[in-house]
Amino acid sequence: MQAGLRIGIAQINGTVGDFPANAKKILAAYRECLDQGADLVITPELSLVGYPPRDLVQKSQFVPKCLQALDYLSEEIKSVPLLVGYVDYHTEPAPGRPYRNAAAWLHEGKIVHKIWKTLLPTYDVFDELRYFEPGERSECIVWNGHRIGVTICEDIWNEDFLPRPLYDRDPVAELAAQKIDLLLNLSASPFHAGKPALRRALIADIAQKIQAPVVYCNAVGGNDELVFDGHSLVVTPQGTTTQLEGFVEQVKTVDMQSLTESLAETAEPEQLYRALVLGMRDYAHKCGFHSVCLGLSGGIDSALTAVIAADALGAENVHGLTMPSPYSSRGSVDDSFQLARALGISCHEIGIASPFAAVKESLSDLFTGKKEDVTEENMQARIRGLYLMSFSNKFGHLLLTTGNKSELAVGYCTIYGDMCGGLAVISDLPKTKVYEVARWINREREIIPWNTIDKAPSAELRPDQKDQDTLPPYDVLDALLHRLIELQEDPEQVIAAGFEETMVRWVQRRIDLNEWKRQQAAPGLRVTSKAFGIGRRMPIVQRFQG
Repeated sequence: MQAGLRIGIAQINGTVGDFPANAKKILAAYRECLDQGADLVITPELSLVGYPPRDLVQKSQFVPKCLQALDYLSEEIKSVPLLVGYVDYHTEPAPGRPYRNAAAWLHEGKIVHKIWKTLLPTYDVFDELRYFEPGERSECIVWNGHRIGVTICEDIWNEDFLPRPLYDRDPVAELAAQKIDLLLNLSASPFHAGKPALRRALIADIAQKIQAPVVYCNAVGGNDELVFDGHSLVVTPQGTTTQLEGFVEQVKTVDMQSLTESLAETAEPEQLYRALVLGMRDYAHKCGFHSVCLGLSGGIDSALTAVIAADALGAENVHGLTMPSPYSSRGSVDDSFQLARALGISCHEIGIASPFAAVKESLSDLFTGKKEDVTEENMQARIRGLYLMSFSNKFGHLLLTTGNKSELAVGYCTIYGDMCGGLAVISDLPKTKVYEVARWINREREIIPWNTIDKAPSAELRPDQKDQDTLPPYDVLDALLHRLIELQEDPEQVIAAGFEETMVRWVQRRIDLNEWKRQQAAPGLRVTSKAFGIGRRMPIVQRFQG
């Protein structure tokens, strides 16, 4: 490679379908790269569109407006080329899907090259074969004496880094055969725990195999349930790695001939926290919300959700209600107010004893001869849901639900009660991880009351209730859920790993029985490799055992 090539990496946060704003953001990043001396600028996958657009691409004016924005961009690009991700039509005479996941090489006011994405993921959270036709060829671009390979996201994921071989094409190998001296990748790779390290290993492996540097530009930001973490990379064949910061927009120009090691590692609790803050902020702002409300129970889940919300939106935009029932301890109410003071958020106390008594009285004739049971427990949760929805409606707050993944998995939550809301912030965070993140938050000073962290978890819906009265210990439950949900092991495999059979089958049955609940839950932010929601499609009506 000729000396002095400087590549600008525009790690930017786009909004799905907002072509004017995305184009403006791309141009601003491009010009910042020019100020930094860039010779070439790269943006993320579908940077002009936002990822994933899903069925929006089928709207009659979606692609035309995208192409109109692309033409506008091309007119603004002069001597320094820009690589931008967009959606195009599939115009080949052969039959196929109607659109292309594409990248355009813009230079001197023109669209000089168009590159089609070759490998289209259709697993987990991805469904690209629903819309896009794959590229037929991988051809390098010759520019200023450089032979440059351009790939789009999945095109670089080979069988060594996928759970199983998925494709019969290898775009990287096809480009390497053309003697490229630089590989570029436009990406929109969503975050889950462990993903940044996996990507670094992948990019380093590719750079070493093709004996050429790899520049990987990843999207950042939240779109619906997905959080994109950035962590864009440049890796040389010798293994020198420069990584951009995670979970923030960053524009950086790197000199390919004088690359220095720059790799800041962060612990998993911090990555999970930053992902949730980013996802919360973007979900609210991109949907037009400026404030949120939530129920504060004095428990760990609502406390963590409140901390995330205050960080994401500012303490002045977070409003809590603590709603004690006859079974709530005064300590839980006090913990709620202590948390609110530490964060600087508002908190109001509204008791539910009177409405709870009124509902029971109104149903007393109908329930004659029936003992109190989970029905009365759920009444309390649904009264709280009514209060919170009313609070949300009156002031225009986005209502946050506070349930964690462990509870949602086994149905330890009340439909139309504590599940009411517009965003389930920690619904993909297992209970044990909730505690890990909470302790990380308190690493320098007490923000979440230590009493909240240390006390035994309880829904406080009946006298002396504890979660572990009906659930396995959370460390055991979460280990089971990881195997059953994320690893998709069957009960026999889990039992063979040393877990007690009755418990395993009970947990699996609870997962199956509560699918109907989860499909009515608020969208949740994905931070594990298998979240409930967009990446998991289970039937409600089914009788499969295992």
